[in-house]
Amino acid sequence: MRVLRTPDRCFEGIEDYPFEPVYTNITTADGTQLRVHHIDEGPRDAPLILCMHGQPVWSYLYRKMIPLLVAEGMRVVAPDLIGYGKSDKPAAHEDYSYQRQVDWMGSWLAANDFSGITFFGQDWGGLIGLRMIVDQPERFDRVVISNTGLPYNPDVPADITRQVKAFRETAKTPTLPEMMRALQNVPESQAIAFAYWQKFCWETEDVPVGFMLSAVVDKPSPLRMALAFVLNRLGLAPLRSSTALGRAYEAPFPDPEYKMGVRAMPSQVPTLPDDPSLEAQARAWQFFEAFDKPFLCAFADNDPITKGGEKAFIDRVPGARGQPHTRIHGGGHFVQETCPVEVVRVITDFIRSNP
Repeated sequence: MRVLRTPDRCFEGIEDYPFEPVYTNITTADGTQLRVHHIDEGPRDAPLILCMHGQPVWSYLYRKMIPLLVAEGMRVVAPDLIGYGKSDKPAAHEDYSYQRQVDWMGSWLAANDFSGITFFGQDWGGLIGLRMIVDQPERFDRVVISNTGLPYNPDVPADITRQVKAFRETAKTPTLPEMMRALQNVPESQAIAFAYWQKFCWETEDVPVGFMLSAVVDKPSPLRMALAFVLNRLGLAPLRSSTALGRAYEAPFPDPEYKMGVRAMPSQVPTLPDDPSLEAQARAWQFFEAFDKPFLCAFADNDPITKGGEKAFIDRVPGARGQPHTRIHGGGHFVQETCPVEVVRVITDFIRSNP
């Protein structure tokens, strides 16, 4: 396995990220050594919260929440997934299967011997973290999830499956505006809408991570966005953000070669009946259908892809019964950026009400 490591200089000057790095070396199934980065803030004997990010971000996503949680007397551990942030970045598409990410982060968890954990996961942080709980349940005391899921879709109609596969194989690569419109206007099948994101990421060699996050969080004017798209289509300028936030999210990727995880992982989300993760997902749902530890959902009310996704957990997970599940108003997909105070309050109230 060929592995890339982002030089430390790429992270110099990032605002609001004063945290000391902690590194753990793990060994993959083929014997490759991978270095995993995490943040560890707060008293070592305090209640431990494991915060996991998704794609295409890194632990910088939690910079607003970490000091708030520590001020509430909590200890916060926030890793960077392999392929993101300050963690190592395998260079090949085939390196990034769903199962490998679960195995890698599970090895990291065991190496650090964390226990008594309250888990918080969003996006791929939830997809991977929930499977880590299945593999090592004794380490976890409570679960909070937001804008994520445990995808298991064995009954997608054959015509939808054909449409998605045909789109992936033969459609032209969607532009960023086309992809964004598809995700904002989800058709009858979420699998078709999500295929735009999968295809855009995989077929875009230099996914504009910083630009996309700045567009979502900083919300530049429509005129400025339109000008950026026009200049990009004319080949006059790459899609790059000049904001501090945009630069921070782009920092782990000094050139497109480092973005293989960002490109490959959307295609690993099991949206169709023949996806390779289907059996493991079925076993995971069997586990959670008997999981009676406290389980809380705090989804945003305006995330078009995951909106309503909490219902499956509330209906099927015993530990979710009677819990104060909440909707985060206007939180969008990245609630850690838009509503950190609300998310922190949800987590800390949950811990204190479920000692």
